[in-house]
Amino acid sequence: MVGNQVSLKIRQGFILVFLLIVAMPTLFVSIGNAYRASLIEATEKTLEAHLYSLISEVEYSEQGVEMPRSILAPELNRVTSDTYAMIYNGDQQLWQSESALNIDFKPDLFIAETGKSDFRMVTHKGKKYWQLSLTGILGNLDQDIEARFILVKSNDGILRLMEGFKETSINWMLIMGVVITVLMIIGFFWSSRPLHRLDKEIKAIESGDSMSIKGHYPVELQTIKADLNLLLESQQRQKERYRASLSDLAHALKTPLAVLKSSPLAQDSDAQEQLDRINVMIEHQLKRAATGASDTWKKQTLIKPVADSIFNAMSKVYRDKNIQFNVEVNDKHFFLGDKTDLMELLGNLVDNACKACESQVSLKVVQIKKRLRLIIEDDGPGVPEQKRELLLQRGTRLDSYESGHGVGMAIVADLVKGYHGHLTIGDSPLGGALFELEFDYQETT
Repeated sequence: MVGNQVSLKIRQGFILVFLLIVAMPTLFVSIGNAYRASLIEATEKTLEAHLYSLISEVEYSEQGVEMPRSILAPELNRVTSDTYAMIYNGDQQLWQSESALNIDFKPDLFIAETGKSDFRMVTHKGKKYWQLSLTGILGNLDQDIEARFILVKSNDGILRLMEGFKETSINWMLIMGVVITVLMIIGFFWSSRPLHRLDKEIKAIESGDSMSIKGHYPVELQTIKADLNLLLESQQRQKERYRASLSDLAHALKTPLAVLKSSPLAQDSDAQEQLDRINVMIEHQLKRAATGASDTWKKQTLIKPVADSIFNAMSKVYRDKNIQFNVEVNDKHFFLGDKTDLMELLGNLVDNACKACESQVSLKVVQIKKRLRLIIEDDGPGVPEQKRELLLQRGTRLDSYESGHGVGMAIVADLVKGYHGHLTIGDSPLGGALFELEFDYQETT
């Protein structure tokens, strides 16, 4: 699945982007709203304190409402203050604080129940204010009146505090964003170091420099380490048992075959042919059973040394044909498997090409990342299209086809299948057959 193939770096990046773009701004917006609510609550408490201060100082006489020249709340005594106090009887203003002398402010004279306070935002001439009002009874021995105490505070003060808070919040958000980014990058590299070390040890095993994983790893990777080592040990034991059994079998069959081939009965051409066929079949089955393609763990084998060895041998075997060999392979191309298997694959195909060719044999190796292609061509008669499928079918007598495509193709087909590769047969630009082996290690590792 595509989702499972997303790299750890991309996943970490998604988390970081989520924190920086979604989580942190949401957090700071929530803090800002909480701070604004606390400012509004503080404003209400301040106005309540001023209100009760006014109520404690007000007196009512025949001349009307009387207040001390200097009241307890200093904010109401300053002309430049943004807090105002007024007392109304119906629509008639009975008193106003010195801070309200130079402003033209008409409070919201809504009907309120006597003895209950009301706190709300009001708008006057496009500006916003916070208004706290309380209706009470003022009176003396002769009469009493219903008086409305009104305290007003401009919203500009809250806006200024909020602007300062936003500026500070943005600065802190940028600082925290940088700090979180740096910490997450450091944390990613720190947590991924064991994976890099494990990858290096696995590559060392693939290249044959090591036989097991020996490093110290966190608890989460200890089980993987133990399982891999167990797998490697099991594979090694299995290969040793195969080699011992096959060696015994090979030695056991050698003597009977040698006796039969040297007996008078073997002088008959048909009998000799059948003995040769039995010998080839035994070798094929032994190699198939011992193939490295059945290994759980595959090692990298450089292709160039193997190809050079094979073509050097072919140039001697087919010296009389004066074959022109064309080899395109560099020092970095590798086969993910056993060296013996690679020699078997190339040896059989190149040998067949040499048998079938007129004068040219070509090997071209193409490797892009973990996709490997081996292309063997010749200028011989080629393989008829209607026989190509039969040539690769299991159990077909392959030696009945054109010269150069004999029983070795069965070995090649089995090896390619064991390595989960693909073998295709086509026409070569040289005029003969084209055999292409393709291995996709991304699928098999």
